[in-house]
Amino acid sequence: MNQMRAPANVELFQRFEQLNQVGIALSKERDINRLLEAILTAAKDITNADGGTLYRMTEGQALRFEIMRNDTLGIAMGGTSGVDIPFFPVKLYDDSGKPNHSMVAAYAVHHDKSINIADAYTEEGFDFSGTRNFDKKTGYRSKSFLTVPMKNHENEIIGVLQLLNAKDRASGEVVPFSEVDQRIAESLASQAAIALTNRLLINHLETLFESLINLINAAIDDKSPYTGGHCARVPALTMMLAEAVNNCNAGPLKGFTMSDRDRYELKIAGLLHDCGKVTTPVHVVDKATKLETICDRIGLVDTRFEVVKRDIELEFLRTGGQGEAGQRELEARLKAVDDDREFLRRANIGGELMRDEDIARVQGIAGKYRWRGPDGDYADFLSAEELKNLTVRAGTLTADERKIINHHIEVTIQMLEALPWPKHLTNVPEYAGGHHERMDGKGYPRGLTREQMSVQARCMGIADIFEALTAKDRPYKKSKTLTESLTILGRFKLNGHIDPDLFDIFMWEKVYETYAKQFLDPEQIDEVDVARIPGYVPPPAS
Repeated sequence: MNQMRAPANVELFQRFEQLNQVGIALSKERDINRLLEAILTAAKDITNADGGTLYRMTEGQALRFEIMRNDTLGIAMGGTSGVDIPFFPVKLYDDSGKPNHSMVAAYAVHHDKSINIADAYTEEGFDFSGTRNFDKKTGYRSKSFLTVPMKNHENEIIGVLQLLNAKDRASGEVVPFSEVDQRIAESLASQAAIALTNRLLINHLETLFESLINLINAAIDDKSPYTGGHCARVPALTMMLAEAVNNCNAGPLKGFTMSDRDRYELKIAGLLHDCGKVTTPVHVVDKATKLETICDRIGLVDTRFEVVKRDIELEFLRTGGQGEAGQRELEARLKAVDDDREFLRRANIGGELMRDEDIARVQGIAGKYRWRGPDGDYADFLSAEELKNLTVRAGTLTADERKIINHHIEVTIQMLEALPWPKHLTNVPEYAGGHHERMDGKGYPRGLTREQMSVQARCMGIADIFEALTAKDRPYKKSKTLTESLTILGRFKLNGHIDPDLFDIFMWEKVYETYAKQFLDPEQIDEVDVARIPGYVPPPAS
């Protein structure tokens, strides 16, 4: 008798060991669809069922079909199959509000108990008309059913696991689900419900976390419309480049790979890469011209020029300027004033690099004119602060304002390093805080070299630069075409600013084209001749 029991005991032990392994696997799965499929597949395997359905509870008091599988009919619907389940949810209550006891899945929910049916065609008390119609259409014979509620750690039913047609392991005949099958399925349903609940809670927390990040970016956007788009585009481009590196099988970075956790970590870092800009003054971020503060003070300078012209005309009248020669002299002096005014207007824009002679001319204008204000006193034509702004060589920011802008990355690092990051997000501060570093160590704030930076941080550095070059929402410059932007990026490769290997992959995998289709205006997307891009090298022969 003991010898007869031995094989059964061994089989039972193997099934419980399988249940244990399934529980471990379920706790590790991060994707909801794959988790649901793993639950149903494991239940089918352990009970040797031919098919099954997994339902999830909806907020509308119904059971929604999530996964359907049937080995005999080759049915795989829901989840990662890409095939939608065409059935309406199972209602838990009828239109009058009475509990639905005719559907076995609903009955299991209302009574919080497993339902084990040997033969659906002979079972009384349940409506299996839908099952019979399904069988007529397919030629299938639905017989044994095992329906198990799935309860989470708070004893709430969150779904139902239903198995169909248990098969005898020796003969393959359809048999009723045994009591052992039921106990194992109930244990699996309990483990599965907890795993599913944990994953949903984690997903909700991640969604909340990302919503808070987006809230920060929205605050930056509200302060300045010139940075809000940047906060969204840089993460997108960073992920495009990182995926290209992950997929590239050539070059020094061919061994770089990312897991789903790595991707999520980089995504979060991208979203937070400029969070320190919440402390940057708006008048600096939005400074469209050199003399702009609350308003563009070039208008005040224009007024002074008008006063200078008025004084010249009054002097002309007081000295009795007469005749054609006097008139020509007056017109020449007024024209010289107008020329100086137009020059300062152009200098104020900050669109081109100022030459030494341009700076000298600004300084000359500041010393050439004196103007008398409403109080009748004479004053310097340009204040020291205005002179400093108008002689900025490139862009619109003075050295002090540039320091204010650059300080945002230090604030970003301080903010991120102060957070208690979980293990899978510990690299967020490093990834987000390195996008203004240079490969040659001349960047900021820490002067890191290429060897001291991760591939992810270097990816973000390229993304930040390319987005800024192509951006159409900056107040101080016009957006550039693909060719113009890639030309500048190529020069940055050659002068040690960006990672040369990442630039190569950026070009080989045409990451710029993918980005352009999503974010650039059509007039920016020109035909790129890669051979003319500085620093471009063809990909290695495969």
